[in-house]
Amino acid sequence: MKKGKPTIHEIARVLNINSSTVSRALNNSSRVTQKTKDKVWAKAKELGYQRNLLASNLRRNQTNTIGVVIPRISRHFFSSTIAGIEEVAFTSGFNVIICQSLEELDREQRIVKNLIANRVDGILISVSMETDNGKHLEYFRDNNIPLVFFDRHCEDMPGTSKVIIDDCQAAYDAVTHLIRKGCKKIAHFSGPGKLEIYKNRLKGYKQALLDHQITYDPRLVLSSRLMEADGYASAEKLLTNGIDIDGIFAANDVSAIGAVKYLKKNDKKIPDDVAIVGFSNEPISEVIEPSLTTIDQSGFEIGKMACDLLIHNIQSGDNLVHNKTIILNPTLIERESSNRKTGI
Repeated sequence: MKKGKPTIHEIARVLNINSSTVSRALNNSSRVTQKTKDKVWAKAKELGYQRNLLASNLRRNQTNTIGVVIPRISRHFFSSTIAGIEEVAFTSGFNVIICQSLEELDREQRIVKNLIANRVDGILISVSMETDNGKHLEYFRDNNIPLVFFDRHCEDMPGTSKVIIDDCQAAYDAVTHLIRKGCKKIAHFSGPGKLEIYKNRLKGYKQALLDHQITYDPRLVLSSRLMEADGYASAEKLLTNGIDIDGIFAANDVSAIGAVKYLKKNDKKIPDDVAIVGFSNEPISEVIEPSLTTIDQSGFEIGKMACDLLIHNIQSGDNLVHNKTIILNPTLIERESSNRKTGI
């Protein structure tokens, strides 16, 4: 018959002491002498005893576990944020549960319910493209459970923290870069307009045009879920409808790469005919032909900062730190896709 895991009662029986004394010794209680602690710890090691940390944490009403909800782990930005999150969590003694919404609101809602049921101490979330409000996240706010947004966030969630980059400035820098390269008819491939990050990237796009005396043309703004096929279809739509463009600012690298594929297939030279800037600095953006100019989002740093903030909120219990916004500055990485001579 298979032997079960040793318990504190077995240790107590072997040492001929109370199980409550064993429990206090294992928890390093000051009510137990060092001599007794040494005896208990030695016997526990000999018998192969392992503390039930989950039960111990639940008694303290804490699981030392945080939930992380991301749209897609396959995206380099989100895998980078996870690396930053796990580095901080591991150092701080927290476990991490990672879940993917796959850009679906219903899936995100079910994930959040499961995390609540698993009694996580806090949650880090970058919402899906279908999420237009934070109603399903109100439980955390109402029950004083720390929640920190990173990258994508909900503006209707006052009293919550977020760690983001300056999306408006990033878009402004990208479009200004294209204008300085001689572009005057710049298309913008945007994500769903209900999400704050895409609202802000569109705002930056418009402001850059305004500041350089270029008339805004709504026909040049195409919204989608920003998959590669969407970038391909958006470029195709512009060109087949006879809408002339000499630049594209895409709200992510994946859709920009789709546009590159369509343009190359139709004998458009990049960047001479159409210069392109993406967003997020996916690894593939550096190795495609031509290499893609893009905005770096500092995913690893965002992950570290967001997790630091969440754990601080969990450990301090101070409501005043729950409403904090950290904004990182964007970085434009210039590559071949926009490296044209000024005035072409």
